[in-house]
Amino acid sequence: MTPLDASILPAGVRARFIPNINGLTMHVLEAGFETPGRECVLLLHGFPELAWSWRKILPALARAGYHAVAPDQRGYGRTTGWAAEYDDDLAPYRMANLARDAFGLVRALGYSEAACVVGHDFGASVAAWSALIRPDIYRSVVLMSAPFTGPPALPGPPPTDIDPALAALARPRKHYQRYYSTRPANTDMLNAPQGLPAFLRAYYHHKSADWPGNQPFPLSGWTAEELAKMPTYYVMDHAQDMAETVAAEMPSPAEIAANRWLTDPELAIYASEFARGFQGALNWYRCRFEPRFTAEQQLYAGRTIDIPALFIAGRQDWGIEQSPGALARMRSHAFTDMPAPILIDGAGHWVQQEQPQAVTAALLAFLARV
Repeated sequence: MTPLDASILPAGVRARFIPNINGLTMHVLEAGFETPGRECVLLLHGFPELAWSWRKILPALARAGYHAVAPDQRGYGRTTGWAAEYDDDLAPYRMANLARDAFGLVRALGYSEAACVVGHDFGASVAAWSALIRPDIYRSVVLMSAPFTGPPALPGPPPTDIDPALAALARPRKHYQRYYSTRPANTDMLNAPQGLPAFLRAYYHHKSADWPGNQPFPLSGWTAEELAKMPTYYVMDHAQDMAETVAAEMPSPAEIAANRWLTDPELAIYASEFARGFQGALNWYRCRFEPRFTAEQQLYAGRTIDIPALFIAGRQDWGIEQSPGALARMRSHAFTDMPAPILIDGAGHWVQQEQPQAVTAALLAFLARV
């Protein structure tokens, strides 16, 4: 395994391996590394993404004077040292250990603290838990696209499985996170009938502002009837897998040719990296349904994140509404220093790729303030 080739990286960005990080050899992209003494900004991707997902943000942060670093997280890309069979132990993929991965990277880079930890999608959860557990390490935190509502309560309500109610609807449905936790999910996507590149193209399109159905609105509660109002990439038709789900929304050749935020050469990087499989990434979802990991998180019940924080998302992103009430609860219960969310028009779920200039402007304004 070698780092991503320099010929495909933006100017000023390099790829390298950093060994001995919580059992991992991490593959990272970084910019602003040439000048010693710069403050570190750590960028954590989500699903199905990579360090590559920050390619448009890294150079801008470096130009602003930061050392910007984005790893392929555990289970992803060219980072090694993790096991990804369905029957392997899930414990390495729990949030506390993913936060330890991030902390280990900061220390391996030679920093005693970082100016900011930034997370997108599932990476937002890692960023939030990092800020919650080690506020002495991270001076600020930015979440993108996925609200964080705080640690689980102790004692908490009994777990609710919404899938039986979804399956009982007149149009039977299922929740995507439950599907991602099933044994066939990895094979379904890896061996998608339309081919892996076409699967990923449709998946990214379906959750972007390019898909006209992405006009999110608040849902009244965690009920099957309300959740079924969301697009099928979140609440799937019961009989379909994810490859079948997004195939129906494959963009036309004209739409693909007009896409400037994810060109075919850029998509090819995702396809080549995920050709090794999705199981490591899917193990993150499986951890959400493990009572032993919820019990561990309850150690922090009632604790808030008190360092300066910011939330950024695309205005056309259903991710901000998929958990009813989460956007408001994040500011009222989980954070004590978070202004109103910044919602960027013309962006769906992949906000830092769809509208990188607006995201960079928001990040730099926040960093200047804190």
